[in-house]
Amino acid sequence: MSNSAPLHPSIIAMVSLAANIAANHPKKGLCQIERLRGYGVTDGQIDMVVDIARHLRDEAGQMLDAQFNEEANLAVPPAPSAGAPEPAKAACCTPTVKGNACC
Repeated sequence: MSNSAPLHPSIIAMVSLAANIAANHPKKGLCQIERLRGYGVTDGQIDMVVDIARHLRDEAGQMLDAQFNEEANLAVPPAPSAGAPEPAKAACCTPTVKGNACC
């Protein structure tokens, strides 16, 4: 058992929002947005969380598509998403289109 203090509910709501978006969860994290606003989190901060989660979701999809194409010996690369990074980036973290760092 850990002796650390519990996370603030706003942090839990942010993590949950990001996970819902990154996982393409049908609930989309919409209830977390209302909770975050209730905790005083600004729309700009919420936008940053959404931007990073979408970036990671899109990047993961592109990497999986590229790996599938390679393993299936398909010569046609997947169509790039608007502003999304190339799937074969060597860096472990690429910034979002809006310039937000994801790590």
